[in-house]
Amino acid sequence: MLPIEIQEMMRKAKVFMHNDWAGTLIEDSEGYHFKYESNYLKKKDPEPISLTLPISQDKYSSKVLFPFFDGLIPEGWLLDIAQKNWKLDIRDRMSILLQTCRDCIGAVSVEPLDS
Repeated sequence: MLPIEIQEMMRKAKVFMHNDWAGTLIEDSEGYHFKYESNYLKKKDPEPISLTLPISQDKYSSKVLFPFFDGLIPEGWLLDIAQKNWKLDIRDRMSILLQTCRDCIGAVSVEPLDS
């Protein structure tokens, strides 16, 4: 088990594709990680959530939030409303993603995953 201070720094999200749990996004002290769920990979012809994150059993890692997920975050006046209502820090992209992307336009949605 991880030390408590590391556990507290880790945030997780379920990533859905057409309401199917496609993968898990994790933010930790090393950056961001995305991995497709094994049940999703077992589906007949699973669809990638993005061309930049093709279907794979391997984990994807990045020091910054993957551009695909960053692109789901609202912009302009809609982002301003979200920041004011939820008191979000514009630099905390994961918090914004978790608060605003539960019901995105398109096939992909993101929900917080409680450990």
